[in-house]
Amino acid sequence: MEHISQLGTQIREKTADPDILVISRIFQPQEAVIGEYVYNRCLQDPDRVIVLAAGCYGDTIFDQAQQFPIYRWPNLKFLGKLICGNFLGHIFKPIWNCFNIICSLLLAVKLYFRYHYRYIEWSHGYDFPSILLLSYILPVRFFIYLHGNDLADVSRHPLWRSLFKITLQRAEGIVCHSSYIRENLRKTFRLDTPTHVINPVVRPEKFGTPSSLSHLDDLRTRLRQNYNIPETAIVILSVGRLVKHKNFDRVIDNIPLLLTIGVDVHYIICGQGPSEQQLKSQSQRLRVNQRVHFAGYVPERELAGYYAACDIFAMLTSEKDKAKNTNSFEMVYLEAEYFGKPIIASRLGSILDAVHHEENGLLVNPDSGYEVLQAFKRLSQDAQLREKLGRQGQELAKRKTYHRWLYNPESRYSCLLN
Repeated sequence: MEHISQLGTQIREKTADPDILVISRIFQPQEAVIGEYVYNRCLQDPDRVIVLAAGCYGDTIFDQAQQFPIYRWPNLKFLGKLICGNFLGHIFKPIWNCFNIICSLLLAVKLYFRYHYRYIEWSHGYDFPSILLLSYILPVRFFIYLHGNDLADVSRHPLWRSLFKITLQRAEGIVCHSSYIRENLRKTFRLDTPTHVINPVVRPEKFGTPSSLSHLDDLRTRLRQNYNIPETAIVILSVGRLVKHKNFDRVIDNIPLLLTIGVDVHYIICGQGPSEQQLKSQSQRLRVNQRVHFAGYVPERELAGYYAACDIFAMLTSEKDKAKNTNSFEMVYLEAEYFGKPIIASRLGSILDAVHHEENGLLVNPDSGYEVLQAFKRLSQDAQLREKLGRQGQELAKRKTYHRWLYNPESRYSCLLN
């Protein structure tokens, strides 16, 4: 962790003229969608950005390897969980939030006198009072990102909601990570602030392996051998926390049905969570426990093998807790697309930005057993369709919208959804 009072010669050599301060309580190497999103943004303009973030495990080594300067404040929530556990961590949540607000405010001011940056990119709706105060204290303009749950959390409290609206009105622009978040924002607030959609992108380097065709074929063969899966079998893959609303059980329900119609099918689940034992019991009850494989937690660097080994990627998230479940942009859809895999997904929320029906996957109503079965049956039995949707998905996954366009008036409205 670099002290705010120090600026190494190496950093000065790397950074020519940084003019954008990116502030985020969540940043790499912490594995989180927001942290990955913000890191990818910084990689677009390493010569222009300075990062101010909360500390996390392993940040010292990570920060030293970057092409842009990174400053950290202590992460009390992280330390509190280590010392007190999750229960007391929730009790002290307001204290952590206030600490984040104060640290980001004071350190942003200090960094201004060092760099004289002209813009701030506030990377989430959390701790927004800090950016509101900074907009009055410093002669800078700012953009604010919204990811979904941060918007839902702020909107629950009348006072916080009013202050947040003022913050959004003072922003130079609002960046939503999906069209669904933008629509929710418009329903929640009446604003004249320019609002843009910039979807997350896949960073191949995080998988830690080259993605040549021969290497992926080798990964596919080795992983299937580890699970005793024939090369000719259809493999369905899901990646995520094992919680009820992600409906892994509905995929398991379809395994015996697919076997009945002659599809040699296996299902691999990567992840851990409270539903794990229930899912294992279900697979045993349906007598498909030899075909449903629980991989447990899989580090990002090893996920490439699982994506390579599968033929279909499936996630049937439900909207029973709409505010929570449909806001979050699941990177796993984009990752599956990057590896050329067709997707079966729920027709709702932010998923619609990642999965386009009949273009890179099939969208279904997760509550319709018939729709779900027909989608699995269609993709399992049609290799040409799988290849076509996977190829088109790869093309979509490689498309990028750059944050630097926010600063280019000529391209701001032509290159970003507005």
